[in-house]
Amino acid sequence: MIPATPCSILLVHANGVSRKSAKLIAQRRFQHDLVRQSATAKVIQSSGPSGRHSNSGLVATVFGATGFLGRYLVHKLAKKGTQVIVPYREEDSKRHLRVMGDLGQIVPLEFDLQNETSINECVRHSHLVYNLIGRDYETKNYSFDSVFVDGAAKITQITKDNGVNRLIHISHLNASHDSPSKFYRAKASGEDKVKSIFPDVTIVRPSTFFGQEDRFLNKMVTKPFTFNVNRLETITRPVHVLDVAEAISLMGTAQSTVGKTFELAGPRTYSYEDLFETLENLTLKSLTPSLNLPLPIFKLFNKIVSRAVWWPTLSEDEIVRRCIDDKEELSEGALGFDYFGIEPDLVEDAAITYLSANFDKPIQRGGFKVKPKTYNVVN
Repeated sequence: MIPATPCSILLVHANGVSRKSAKLIAQRRFQHDLVRQSATAKVIQSSGPSGRHSNSGLVATVFGATGFLGRYLVHKLAKKGTQVIVPYREEDSKRHLRVMGDLGQIVPLEFDLQNETSINECVRHSHLVYNLIGRDYETKNYSFDSVFVDGAAKITQITKDNGVNRLIHISHLNASHDSPSKFYRAKASGEDKVKSIFPDVTIVRPSTFFGQEDRFLNKMVTKPFTFNVNRLETITRPVHVLDVAEAISLMGTAQSTVGKTFELAGPRTYSYEDLFETLENLTLKSLTPSLNLPLPIFKLFNKIVSRAVWWPTLSEDEIVRRCIDDKEELSEGALGFDYFGIEPDLVEDAAITYLSANFDKPIQRGGFKVKPKTYNVVN
């Protein structure tokens, strides 16, 4: 740390502040920390008071920053003074991220997952890389394997070639090579590929997210008929997106998380029937689908609808995933929210805020309590 100069102390003292407090003020205002990474020779220089208007010295690249989880991660990183590289494909997709950090702290860079040069430009100055890229459905340009396996391998290899010593890769709680879902099989293959290239990668396996712009609870309220498979018996453990964003933001500076695997799921297990009942109590609406369609008929119906409209509808693989139960126990060697001292939110406690637009009557919180703000530190 570089101490404050005597000149700055005298200037403050001249304005009537005691010499002792003036010294403290000056040290806070002109505080510096200089760290040189031994492995990569990259320099991390932090300055200023902690918070949004400081500079932590870290540069983080967040692939998938324009997505659901990405926007909350960018906000949490920028709030701590981290400079965030935001790779994007569509010009308007990153506009809302610019205001999440101080001037110059949010750096959008256009990239293409199939263009290695553009990926290299996004990571060559970074100390930390997050791979949050994902898609619920396949397109004519990108299959699940091309995104979760080949795309992840490209990002990982280029990250390694640029000497970045921290990589955090987002997978899924149900990732498995034996899954009937192509999505889950691709996630599992992606994990193996990334680990083979970058052994010290931190793997994160979250369950289904819920939050302000989710496609889970909001769909259950607005399009409940899309969940009427498997007699609503599917087991799910929805997790608050803010809790996951908090956990993975802490991982970036916690060296103890290097090479570890984390499974981040909600604290309570629901069947779809239980979840519909909970949402009915919150929204005061009747939501539970009365008709259960057999899986083959549902797939056929969805295929007809998807060809009749131009916008993405429920994919066939997503229908399959809605018949697969979430894992209820941690995998061997995996860690959970407890490692960070985070108590994840229940759907009942947080969803009332996100679903307020669907209330037929003025809402009253009644017995619902707002969770107090907590601060978590992991070394």
